[in-house]
Amino acid sequence: MQFKESIVPIATGRELRHLIEQNDQVAFTAFYSEYFQKLILVADKYVKDSPIAEGIVQNVFLKIWEDKDLLLSINSLRAYLYRSVINAALNFVNRKRNIERHHIIIAEHISHNDIDALDQQNELIVLLYNEIDLLPEKCQKVFKLCRLEGLKYKDIAIELGISEKTVENHMSNALRILRLRMLQHADSDPSFKKIKYFSLFNLFLY
Repeated sequence: MQFKESIVPIATGRELRHLIEQNDQVAFTAFYSEYFQKLILVADKYVKDSPIAEGIVQNVFLKIWEDKDLLLSINSLRAYLYRSVINAALNFVNRKRNIERHHIIIAEHISHNDIDALDQQNELIVLLYNEIDLLPEKCQKVFKLCRLEGLKYKDIAIELGISEKTVENHMSNALRILRLRMLQHADSDPSFKKIKYFSLFNLFLY
């Protein structure tokens, strides 16, 4: 397949979407090269880890490539790229802090009697994440952005290029499926209902 050569500046999402559809590799590579290193510097200010910063930036570009429709709602690509990278970096930092804080608390207070409870809790977490990964693709994306990354419906709609109502419908469908499947696990293994963390999962799914 032959690619067209282009040196036209890319400023809007629609322009970028058009060149991707036209297999304009030269223009996309130029666009990628223009922002890649600058965005890594932005991400690295927050995560303090160059490989992680690079991965964050690559994921932002990959999301653009894999979901071209989201570009239709983006007027300023530069603003979108910087906002997306900063949000992703902040989410990484917050997740890391929460994990570290959680581990410190456990390390300070854990006893032999806590081991069984911790193991059961982790089993529930694994079950829930497995069920999330089995959700329909759009439901899964919306659910992870909302419940795992903490984005609001409006921000999710912009990021995925869909309406807020569609986001709401995907969330409702995801929650319905996950509640049903987790209850099925509890019915098949009644010991889950005895785990104090099961009530926390109910809160997470409502």
